[in-house]
Amino acid sequence: MFPGLFGVLLTARIASTLVDVSVPVASGLVVDALAAGSLQNPEPVWRALAIFIGLGAVFAISRQLVTFLLNRLSARTIVAIGRDAFAKVQRFSSDWHANSFAGSTVRKITRGMNAYDTFTDTMAFGLLPAFIVVIGVCGVFWWRWPLLGLIVAVAITVFLVVTVALSVLYVRPANIAAREQDSRMSGVLADSITGNAAVKSFAAEEREEQMFRDVSDDWARKAVRSWDRSAVSGIVQSVMLIGLQTAMLGAGVMLWAQGQATPGDFVSLIATQFLINGYLRDIGQHVRTVQRTVNDMDDVLEFREAGLQVANAPNARALAVDRGRIEFERVTFRYAGAGAPIYEDFSLVIPAGQRVGLVGHSGAGKTTFVKLIQRLYDVDQGRILIDGQNIAEATQESVRRAVGLVPQEPVLFHRTLAQNIAYGRPDATRAQIEEAARLAHVDLFVRGLPKGYETLVGERGVKLSGGERQRVAIARAILAATPILILDEATSSLDSVSEMYIREAVERLSAGRTTIVVAHRLSTIQRLDRILVFDGGRIVEDGRHEDLMCRPGGVYRKLLETQIRMGEIATAAE
Repeated sequence: MFPGLFGVLLTARIASTLVDVSVPVASGLVVDALAAGSLQNPEPVWRALAIFIGLGAVFAISRQLVTFLLNRLSARTIVAIGRDAFAKVQRFSSDWHANSFAGSTVRKITRGMNAYDTFTDTMAFGLLPAFIVVIGVCGVFWWRWPLLGLIVAVAITVFLVVTVALSVLYVRPANIAAREQDSRMSGVLADSITGNAAVKSFAAEEREEQMFRDVSDDWARKAVRSWDRSAVSGIVQSVMLIGLQTAMLGAGVMLWAQGQATPGDFVSLIATQFLINGYLRDIGQHVRTVQRTVNDMDDVLEFREAGLQVANAPNARALAVDRGRIEFERVTFRYAGAGAPIYEDFSLVIPAGQRVGLVGHSGAGKTTFVKLIQRLYDVDQGRILIDGQNIAEATQESVRRAVGLVPQEPVLFHRTLAQNIAYGRPDATRAQIEEAARLAHVDLFVRGLPKGYETLVGERGVKLSGGERQRVAIARAILAATPILILDEATSSLDSVSEMYIREAVERLSAGRTTIVVAHRLSTIQRLDRILVFDGGRIVEDGRHEDLMCRPGGVYRKLLETQIRMGEIATAAE
C-alpha cells in the first residue's frame, strides 16, 4: 500500500538514525580535540565542534522530514483501512448483520484505524530506529573494541529475546481479553442507546445501567490485569538495562586502564550508553504497543480476509429486467444451522405485472420467499429466475436495483426527508422528489414542518410516526420505480387513517409492476390478482380472494374468519 511513499520514508528514517548513532562518536572527537589542542591552535577543536553541531542539525532536520512523510502515509493508509473494512462489512449478508452488534462492529473498525496510526508511529520512531542504533553501535564497538562489541551484542540479544517473549507469551493474552471485553462493552452501550425508547417505556434505566456497570467492571478487571502485566514486563527490562549499563561502563574503564581508550573514547562510550539505554528502555514499551495494536487490527484484518456469505459469481453480469417475471425452479433452501429446510423442491411462477399476496402463519416461509428474491441468501439447490435470468449469476447490486422494498419497519437515515426519499435514486431532482412525496401523501405532514423537505428525521426516523415513516418508504419506492415491488406487511401496525393513505399510495405504486404483498391483515390483499397461502414452506392454496373463500374449510377462509371474529371482539370491548 503506497510503496513509493513508504520507500522514501524508510530511507529517510534509516539515514536520520545513522546520523544519531554518529553523534556520540562526534562528542568523543570534541573531547579528544580539547585534550590535545591549545589556545595557539584551536582549529581542530572548532572543526570537531562543527562536525558535532552539524550532525545534530542533520538529525533534527531529517527527523522532521520523516514526520512529514509519515503524516501523509498514515493518513492515506488509515483512510484506506477504514474504507476497505466498511466496504466489506456493507457486503456481508443480512444474516451476519442480524447476528452482530452494530456498536461492536463500529468499534472494531475505528479501533483498527486508530491502532494503525499508533503502529506506524511506534515503528517509525521507536522500533525501527532502535534496531538500527543497536546494529550500528555493535558494529562500531566491534570495529574499535571487539570484546566490548561482543559483550554489548550478547546483552542486547538477551534483552530483546526476553522482551519479545514477555510481550507475546505474558502480556498479549491479557491484551486480547481486554480488547474482546472492550468490543462487548461498546456493543452493550450502543444496543441500550439505540433502544432508548423501549428503556423509557419500561422504566428500565437502572437495569440498563446495572448491565453496563457489570460489563464495564469486567472490562476494568481485564484492563488492569493487562496494564499490570505491562508494568511487570517494564520492571524486568529495567533490571536488564542496569546490567547492560554496568557491563558497558565497566568494560570502558578497563579499556582506559589498559591504554586502549582515550578520555574522548570514554565520553563517547558514556554518550553511546545513554543513547542505547534510551532506545532500549522504550523498546519494551514499543514491543508491547506493537503487540497491542496488532491485536486491535486483527478484527479489521478478519473483516478484510473473511469470505462473503453471499458473493457475486466470477463472471456475474448485470440483471436486465424489463417485465418482472419471477420463477422459482425446484428450489431447496435451509438457513445455516437449521435442521429441516424451509423450502424443498419448491417451484412457482409469478407472471410479469401480476399482483400477488402472501399469507400464512408465522414461520410458514413468506419472509424467506421475499429474501430469496432479493438474493439476501443463496439457495442450496434449484434456481430463481427473473425474466429468465438466474439471479445467482447476476450481480447482487443489479438484482436489488430491480426489486423495490417497503418493509414493515422502514429504515430511515438521520438525514433530511428529501435525502431519505431519494435514497434509491440519488440523482432525482427536487421536483421528482416532491412528486413522489405527493403520490405517497408525504406532503400532508411535510407542510407542518418548519424546514419542509430539509427536516432531519432523526436516527432511524424517530422524529416521525409509524405512518409517516411508511409513507416516506413508499415515496422512496415510487421514486425508485423498480419493475418488481415487495410490500412486507406495510400496513400491519398503522392506524386506520394512515392505512387509508398508504393503501391509496400502494395502488398507485403497484400499477404495472410485479407486486408481492406479504400481509397478516388479510383485508389489505383482497383486491390483488392472486393470493398464495403458505404452510410449512409449501403453497397449500393459490387463487383469487373470491375463489379461496369458496373453499369450505380452506386455510385462507379460516384465517380471514378468525380475523373478522377477533375484530368484532375488539370492537365490542371498546
